[in-house]
Amino acid sequence: MFKAVLIEGDGIGPEVCRAAVRVLESAGAKIEWEKHLAGLSAIDAGSAKTLPDETVQAIRSCGIALKGPCTTPIGGGFSSVNVALRKANNLYAAVRPVRSLDGVPTRFSNVDIIVVRENTEGLYAGIENEITPGVVTSLKVATRTACLRIAEYAYRMSLARGRHKVTVFHKANIMKMSDGLFIRCAKEVWEAKYSNQLEYEEIIIDAACMRLVQDPTRFDVVLMENLYGDVISDLCAGLVGGLGVTPGANIGDEAAVFEAVHGSAPDIAGKGIANPLAIIMSGVMMLNHVATIRGIEQAKVVADRIRNAYNAALHDGMKTRDLGGTLSTEAFSDALIARLN
Repeated sequence: MFKAVLIEGDGIGPEVCRAAVRVLESAGAKIEWEKHLAGLSAIDAGSAKTLPDETVQAIRSCGIALKGPCTTPIGGGFSSVNVALRKANNLYAAVRPVRSLDGVPTRFSNVDIIVVRENTEGLYAGIENEITPGVVTSLKVATRTACLRIAEYAYRMSLARGRHKVTVFHKANIMKMSDGLFIRCAKEVWEAKYSNQLEYEEIIIDAACMRLVQDPTRFDVVLMENLYGDVISDLCAGLVGGLGVTPGANIGDEAAVFEAVHGSAPDIAGKGIANPLAIIMSGVMMLNHVATIRGIEQAKVVADRIRNAYNAALHDGMKTRDLGGTLSTEAFSDALIARLN
């Protein structure tokens, strides 16, 4: 069917990735996997970098990758592998679909939101300087090129997925230049090309957070800059059961990386109890992406088969411990595979 890079990551990454590959193959996905390292696993293997050059080149060559979680130290140590991966391959659009799942009860039902996040700029550009001891500055970057690009992507994706409204989250009342540029570009693209096809609205980020927890069903597609998107995508995941039931993708014009967005959870690594659903769902996103950009219809057939299987498994009470169930990583995968047909 197609070739893809597999980056298992570290912590629980290898366990959940193996489960995902088994499900994909059982569903009929014909994928030629090319395994590469990133994160602590790369260091352990003797690499001088957490993101080896050969991993970056492999993604560029294949154009598609499935990635498990990689550890990022807090407040020191090496920089984020995920940020480096996005910059190296210009993966400018982070996409996080969030929807309610039958069998995973939460405070809300009928949540169906897609978070679209600009993935290369903002405070996450990582431009920080210590001006003098005890005084640090961080530079928030916004360019017209990147703002227009992510807006165009969000609208195009919304139409492709049958969505009806895009809401832009911002803080342009305070950050009038950076966030002001973001909303001006978003509105400019909408008015020029999409005003007859999509609704458009703007909401200040703090008010948007309040409205999300009051009634998330009022939102369809939400678009925002980098740091806001990182926070809001996790908030939205909490509305439907957490990061263990939400997939993620980082997409550029030449490559796309699909990943579980939860942590590497080293405290439970090797115990066989990690929930593989997020990486399985990310694999489904990968198949749908391949079907769209390469015209491989069989990829969509397999994606639908897997999605139906995990919906059925959850409906039947087949859940791992983080969701209140008792199944191991392998047992959950078995339950899903049993429902593929």
